[in-house]
Amino acid sequence: MKNNLLRIIFFSTLLTSPLYAQTDPLSRRIDSLMQAAHRIGVFNGNVIVVNKGQTIYKAAVGFADGSRQYPLTQQKRFDIGSVAKEFNGISVMLLAEKGKLSVTDHIRKYLPELPAWADSIQIAHLLNYTSGLPGNPANTDQDVLNDLLALKHLANAPGKSYIYSYANVYLQQRIIEKVSGLKYHAFVEKNILKPLEMKHTAMDLPINDTTMAVAFNNKFVNEKPRETTTGWPRLTVEDLYRFMSAVDSYKLVGKASVQQLSQHFGEGESSLGEAKFEQGELVWHQHHGSNYNYEALITHDLKKDRFVILMTNNQNFKVRQLASAILSILDNAAYTVPKRSLYLELREEMLADFDAGVAFYRTAREQKKDFYDLSFEIGDLVNTGKFLMRRNRIDDAIRVFTLGLLLDLQNKDYAIACQFIAEAYKQQGKTDLAILYAQQAIRKDPDNKIVRSILDQAAH
Repeated sequence: MKNNLLRIIFFSTLLTSPLYAQTDPLSRRIDSLMQAAHRIGVFNGNVIVVNKGQTIYKAAVGFADGSRQYPLTQQKRFDIGSVAKEFNGISVMLLAEKGKLSVTDHIRKYLPELPAWADSIQIAHLLNYTSGLPGNPANTDQDVLNDLLALKHLANAPGKSYIYSYANVYLQQRIIEKVSGLKYHAFVEKNILKPLEMKHTAMDLPINDTTMAVAFNNKFVNEKPRETTTGWPRLTVEDLYRFMSAVDSYKLVGKASVQQLSQHFGEGESSLGEAKFEQGELVWHQHHGSNYNYEALITHDLKKDRFVILMTNNQNFKVRQLASAILSILDNAAYTVPKRSLYLELREEMLADFDAGVAFYRTAREQKKDFYDLSFEIGDLVNTGKFLMRRNRIDDAIRVFTLGLLLDLQNKDYAIACQFIAEAYKQQGKTDLAILYAQQAIRKDPDNKIVRSILDQAAH
């Protein structure tokens, strides 16, 4: 036990210094931020900061797994969650640029085994999640396919609403395979990984592979391998930087293709997450992903020529705040170290016992403001409600969204809470209540396309 204790103390000492030489004041301030974030338990992972083409900070901060016995290294690979959908989006556009397909093609052209509803869905609808395909909790490719073959009707007409369903990604990958004649992983390896020399990326690498950073929760319990769909790149922070640099500089596909992938519906994400164009040029690209305690965020400010990439194997939903703090440091501005996430603990409390979870929430907001981040309370409640909806706890989700309406909210935030209440009631088949809350939302935010689509569908 003494040797183990000494080893932990030694590794903890290592954590006070990054694994990359930091010499300038900006780098030292970034390192101070990242070490503080690690000490309070909101970041454990790898980070790279590139300013005007120069890597000014690169570090592995924390542990390789929940045992806290092994330090993280920059060679460790991570799962990047939804950021991975950029790989299938780019793959679709590579085929489109070669004239192998068009984004306006209907998907049944390539997948004739699908039911009749596939005649109304274009590939473009898959790219921006407006296909009308409902959410799909299936954990394997075969289960996703079985659900699709059994689906009788779409949740809504294609192009009329945003639904973040993995089925859209699954179908993109199957179309890529049908058109190219290659398995999806082989297509990515041939057309993306090899041209960009992404030598430290492996498709569908098991999470217990020795080269992986093993994900763990805030109780330091490691994630266990589980059944999952395929098509997931596992990669290092350096390789993710290579990929994103190529996407944003149009080296993989042209500007028109990147603009196509940046199209989004209302408040929904595009295939690139959030990508902004000004006068025809990409000026901002940010994409967040998470998956079973892995989390990743890429932030590229093209106007100031800055890249921040954060990858963690201990999800705490603080990477956005950390990226903002790093950008503030680069501007020589003040910054704050993020507090602990209320959402992460609230969702687990409510999942285990809803009433106890409500009591935990009230105690946190009244007595623990110095410990928990309450800066976007409605966001924590909405995300908790969405978490419960994904687990078919619809009534509890509605109660959480309704709890959010009691806060002092701006019109858009109030509308979003009402939007999710409407979507929950719609899922239960309670059309009158769905319309009621959709109407409340549209009064607060007339530009909310998702709510307007609910009302349009109800009218028909």
